[in-house]
Amino acid sequence: MSSKNSAWLKEHNTRHIMHPMQDPKALRDNLPVIIESGDGVHITDVDGRRFIDCQGGLWCVNAGYGRKEIVEAVTKQMEKLAYYSLFPGSSNAPSIELSQKLIEITAEEGMAKVSFGLGGSDAVESALKIARQYWKLEGQGEKYKFISLYNGYHGLNFGGMSACGGIAWRSSYEPLMPGFIQVEGPHLYRNPFTNDPEELAEICAQIMERQIEIQGAHTVAAIIAEPIQGAGGVIVPPASYWPRLRQIADKYNVLLIADEVITGLGRSGSLFGSRGWGVKPDIMCLAKGISSGYVPLSATLVNARVAKAWENDAGFTSVYMHGYTYSGHPVSCAAGLAAIDLVLKENLAENAHVVGDYFKQRLLELKDKHRAIGDVRGKGLMIAVELVKDRTTKEPFGPEDAFPNAISESCVNNGVMVRTIVNKLIISPPLTFTKDHVDEVVSVLDQAFTLNRW
Repeated sequence: MSSKNSAWLKEHNTRHIMHPMQDPKALRDNLPVIIESGDGVHITDVDGRRFIDCQGGLWCVNAGYGRKEIVEAVTKQMEKLAYYSLFPGSSNAPSIELSQKLIEITAEEGMAKVSFGLGGSDAVESALKIARQYWKLEGQGEKYKFISLYNGYHGLNFGGMSACGGIAWRSSYEPLMPGFIQVEGPHLYRNPFTNDPEELAEICAQIMERQIEIQGAHTVAAIIAEPIQGAGGVIVPPASYWPRLRQIADKYNVLLIADEVITGLGRSGSLFGSRGWGVKPDIMCLAKGISSGYVPLSATLVNARVAKAWENDAGFTSVYMHGYTYSGHPVSCAAGLAAIDLVLKENLAENAHVVGDYFKQRLLELKDKHRAIGDVRGKGLMIAVELVKDRTTKEPFGPEDAFPNAISESCVNNGVMVRTIVNKLIISPPLTFTKDHVDEVVSVLDQAFTLNRW
């Protein structure tokens, strides 16, 4: 419980905090919901209102709120050792144990080494630096470019932001880093090519291949992509697209980086998003679900091929000149071990698959009733409901339109926390969600669309 009352917290919320991805002026008139506690799939605000959390915090509370197993692991570790670094001359036990666990659960992908950070942006930044250093160690330092997808989101550090495929994430901070190129990805609902998913996958694969040829394969370090695009609108590629990316990467001697920050640890209905497509990346970026959001943590994993480069005797070049003060933080790693254990023990990836399919089915029933719903898409428990002004033209609602926010506000007023990104309702609840929870959420959404008819 906070020592300050609700009124004080609301008054001071915008006084000193710079809230991510928000206009500070707008927050003065539109106060956020201030969350005070959580239990299972529910959260409670400072006014005592209880909500079903359809955001999962921010895609990350996979094991649900109030899990004593994680809390106890963190508490015990803090009592034993609150902090020690991985920098030269020292290490700590939880980081060693977690590295072993991560390699065990990614044996199918052939991962071999782990670099720790504190969030998705760290994980991506580490992957980009590892890829560039790898090619230097291999004697091909001219391979420095990265190719990513439109609508892709890779965090907000300068490297990851340079790989992002959306103007909104980039424009305030340009010029960005050189050597980053974006190409068309397979967005079935919005693309200029075709409505056939497999044809679209092949067209976009050929665009990727052509871009590598244009840049010169001898200058391209890696392709980086999300197995399912998250912040860009929950864009699920056709099943053949990721296998084609793997083929292209192999053909042109380019690394394949899977940004699994959201999809990793079960959210997509498989333990890893790339595994769901039957693909083995060279580098994997994990965050969010790795600790179920309880403590900041991320990990960048590399396969044996990449790891082997550091065995070369390249002098100072072979030093892994990267890391953070809190890389391998013992408390974070203790939380990660406990959270991963819950995901595996309770088979939360399979639950995400089953409940996610049911959720999409129920949302498609809403689409039949409400013409403002243009598309329902997703995989596992990462789902988007895209709102349109006209189904025929697919004209989207813009940032200036009040309708999407009216829907989400109605949901909040009726006990469901749902995230709105311009014209999309993003649904990413804890992976402990049940079909009963789905029915409750769909009922609230139905009421919201009925009350706010377009």
